[in-house]
Amino acid sequence: VQLQASGGGLVQAGGSLRLSCVASGTIFSINVMGWYRQAPGKQRELVALISNTGTTNYAASVKGRFTISRDNAKNTVSLQMNSLRPEDTGVYYCNRKQGPDTYWGQGTLVTVSS
Repeated sequence: VQLQASGGGLVQAGGSLRLSCVASGTIFSINVMGWYRQAPGKQRELVALISNTGTTNYAASVKGRFTISRDNAKNTVSLQMNSLRPEDTGVYYCNRKQGPDTYWGQGTLVTVSS
């Protein structure tokens, strides 16, 4: 499975960005897709997950500001990020779990200026 992410960039605090990720390759219908991020000098952390049935899970720090969604027919997952804060800065990685395997995208940089 290959994951191609897009949509990162530079935005001022309070602004919005939308990340997208498309999966290709051997696709299982039962899967979980999501986003993780890694800030400079910190460990990678969960941002949001969504199952193929639409069940979502968010990090407490992004609840109410970020919305994860997916299109199963297109094998895509998106992350709408509103009210961005400087602490949201980091490299955002698309993630997919299917069967026993986990896949990662290449990462897209999000920078939020104060």
